[in-house]
Amino acid sequence: MDMFFFIMQQTMVFMIPLMIVALGGMFSERSGIVNIALEGKMVMGAFTGVLFLNAFQNPEATTDHGILLLALIVAMLTGIVMALLHAFASINLKANQIISGIAINMFAPAFAVYVSILTFRTQHVSFLPRQFVIRNVPLLGDIPILGPMFFQNTYITTYLGFLILAVSAFVLYKTKFGLRLRACGEHPQAADSVGVNVVGIRYAGVLISGALAGIGGLIWIMPIASAFSGSVLGYGFLALAVLIFGAWKPKRILFAAFFFGILQTIANSFTGIPFLRNLGIPSTFFSVIPYVATLVFLSFTSKNTQAPKAVGQPYDKGGR
Repeated sequence: MDMFFFIMQQTMVFMIPLMIVALGGMFSERSGIVNIALEGKMVMGAFTGVLFLNAFQNPEATTDHGILLLALIVAMLTGIVMALLHAFASINLKANQIISGIAINMFAPAFAVYVSILTFRTQHVSFLPRQFVIRNVPLLGDIPILGPMFFQNTYITTYLGFLILAVSAFVLYKTKFGLRLRACGEHPQAADSVGVNVVGIRYAGVLISGALAGIGGLIWIMPIASAFSGSVLGYGFLALAVLIFGAWKPKRILFAAFFFGILQTIANSFTGIPFLRNLGIPSTFFSVIPYVATLVFLSFTSKNTQAPKAVGQPYDKGGR
């Protein structure tokens, strides 16, 4: 059972940021704006969040969840700023949304490394991840099976991720905003004809996407490293795969993120799993599993998933 708990806890580490970032991409693309800039927004969110932690963490503190929550707000605001650039180019200037996203993806790591070297004389910005581990949640940690799986040696960001999932599903399917968002991604002219502000809704979708991508970037780096070096190792693109595999729907995104989280656990923690470690397979093989699996599953499932009809199309008020 200990091995099972270990695998589940590691899966949560990789699954939660994937799910949050994919949900962010869902809001943008459901509104009609392609968002391949998730990678760049993750990088910028992680960078500014880690900068905040580096500046304000108390090395003598054993736990400091308040500082982490503030850092998540900083990362969220950074993601929103980056999303504003993408929204302005895509909506106001009607620029190619793919090229706009690529530009952000290229800018973010270069900017993070440049500022790091300028400030610290190294591209590595350090922080203290040990302050954010929740060793045991009182009472809940003592529940059989569920306790060791979800309430021991975990992070507050795990619960934040599931909260974001629930709120996202509610907003998308149970609110007027969610209905309008979906309408703008399917048929913006029809939405406009009944008084929906298509530009405003699309801006909102892209900004929500940026906020969640920024948060996801910091959540990704926090449990697996003690320094940030300007890269999230393609996790933003993997989140895009989760978004497509999840068919732009919150519930399916949850299961897709869980699946890819298990693959990432195998890739990164196979040395802690005796069965896999004893196979004698080179570590490179395990490292490429998530990305090969992404290509394989997308090749078989992408034909059966339907993206929003108007995604990627600049809105023309006079179009039909």
